[in-house]
Amino acid sequence: MPKETNKKKKAFNFKLLKRVFAFSSPYKNTLFLTVSLSITLALLTPLRPYLIQQSVDKYINGKLLQGLIYICIIQFGLLIAESFIRFWFSYRINWLGQTVVNDIRQTVFKKIIFQNISYYDQTAIGTLTTRSINDIESINDVFSEGIISIVADLLTIVAIIVVMLITNYQLTLVCLATFPLLIVATWWFKEAVNKSFQRVRNAVAALNAFVQEHLSGMYIVQAFAAEKREMAKFELINKEHRDANIKGIFAYSVFFPIVEIVLASSIGLLVWYGAVSMMHLSVSQGVIISFVMYINLLFRPLRMMADKFNVLQMGMIAGERVFTVLDSNEYLKENGTYKPNTINGNVQFNNVHFSYKPGIPVLKGVSFELLAGKTMAVVGHTGAGKTSIISILNRLYEINEGKLLIDGKDIKEYDIYSLRKHIGIVLQDVFLFSGTIKDNITLRNNDIPLDKVKEVAAMLGIHHFIMSLPGNYDFDVMERGNNLSQGQRQLLSFARALLYNPSILILDEATSSVDSESEQLIQHAIDTLINGRTSIVIAHRLSTIRKADQIIVMEQGQIIERGTHNSLLLNKGVYYNLYTAVEKNTGLKKDVFI
Repeated sequence: MPKETNKKKKAFNFKLLKRVFAFSSPYKNTLFLTVSLSITLALLTPLRPYLIQQSVDKYINGKLLQGLIYICIIQFGLLIAESFIRFWFSYRINWLGQTVVNDIRQTVFKKIIFQNISYYDQTAIGTLTTRSINDIESINDVFSEGIISIVADLLTIVAIIVVMLITNYQLTLVCLATFPLLIVATWWFKEAVNKSFQRVRNAVAALNAFVQEHLSGMYIVQAFAAEKREMAKFELINKEHRDANIKGIFAYSVFFPIVEIVLASSIGLLVWYGAVSMMHLSVSQGVIISFVMYINLLFRPLRMMADKFNVLQMGMIAGERVFTVLDSNEYLKENGTYKPNTINGNVQFNNVHFSYKPGIPVLKGVSFELLAGKTMAVVGHTGAGKTSIISILNRLYEINEGKLLIDGKDIKEYDIYSLRKHIGIVLQDVFLFSGTIKDNITLRNNDIPLDKVKEVAAMLGIHHFIMSLPGNYDFDVMERGNNLSQGQRQLLSFARALLYNPSILILDEATSSVDSESEQLIQHAIDTLINGRTSIVIAHRLSTIRKADQIIVMEQGQIIERGTHNSLLLNKGVYYNLYTAVEKNTGLKKDVFI
């Protein structure tokens, strides 16, 4: 996703507005209701001043007490009816906005969660957070304070002006003489606030991305004593957010006093011209009083009109950003239909080429066959392509050339979700979610009973460790499992993999950094996991590699050696050199391999 910049504001995008309103189609009855209520309110608004005019001119001046009582009752009933309609309009329009926002947020999250991993390689998580929360919430303003509210205000303004013109067009023109100043002020305000809103949106996205990234990497920040440097960067981003908001505050601070001056000037002209007209008996007292009410009712929507236009524009800008996420095509474009209940686990790579970015190959013609139930270890220096092999095996990424077969069938013919159910993976960097131990093992699958979880834990030899925790299987795991050791997190990831009983198991450097207390438990867990399964192991520990039925040595995206541990040592090639280097550096231990 490209970095956001302050681009020149485009003309209002009606096509985008239509797309936003398409999400309201399931609630068209509510949409039509709000439009009907807005028309009703526009027609009712001028009635109260008109009734007051009649009360003064006809009943008070005419000393008709009975009629005055009746017209006061009518005014009171009208006030109650208008208040109820305004409440219902406000409630339904905000209900519509929040319901549409709920639907859009579900659609966006569904889109995000089904994207390919490559999408996250090029998109900041903080930016996606902003899209999923802040920007979508701004779309709510399109409904609650946007187009429908603007239409309601415009209808009200038109209705009031029409009634004023019918009552006394000369007095109306005098009252509206200050409007050109209001139009100029409104235009300036609209442009100023629009620019500041765009700056605020960009600053919010930058803040979210920065804070999310640094909270996730706080260990590194503090470990390298980089707090002051990162704080200085944050101060710059936060200052931009503050300055953008202050720019908008300045516009508001100038605009609203100008509106009050224009309103006061309009009423002053009304009083002056009305007084002169009353002396010549061409305007009644009731008309003057009603016009004071008309002007106040007229300026109420005018005061907020420019602000609402900016809110609408910002909602549209936010909508455009949200639709950029929805329109992203970084998703699995070809999904097969083959859904086997079981697979044997025979894996074949036939001349596989793969790259994360075009023109930068990572795997170059990799070919091997791993028979069902056998274990293959992959070794090589960092960047050799080890992890890429397992990333394409479960179609987290698509290969560029060649064939990748499971049980003789191209993995593209498999239904992706069925395929992944048969592949278990344990990573070096274990990700645990906030929740209980049970939740993290089952991945919140409520169909899996606790007895099954305990059975798996017992098989791996970790039931005792879990029972020693406060709350046992209900022990609350903090975000990313920070209240557990690396080894404990790793053991839980083994349980997670075994619970789903995969036919193919992937261990990606899963034993490279564990504490000595957990080492024996982990080795037992690995032996249990591998037993009877097709296994691909990327490992640092020699004890794991030795047991493999086949070892392949990777270098610069190619297989340069393959064989068993003993045969590769006899070959005295790259594997032999790696092994002897370990033997020199670690003495009798001979365990940490790469």
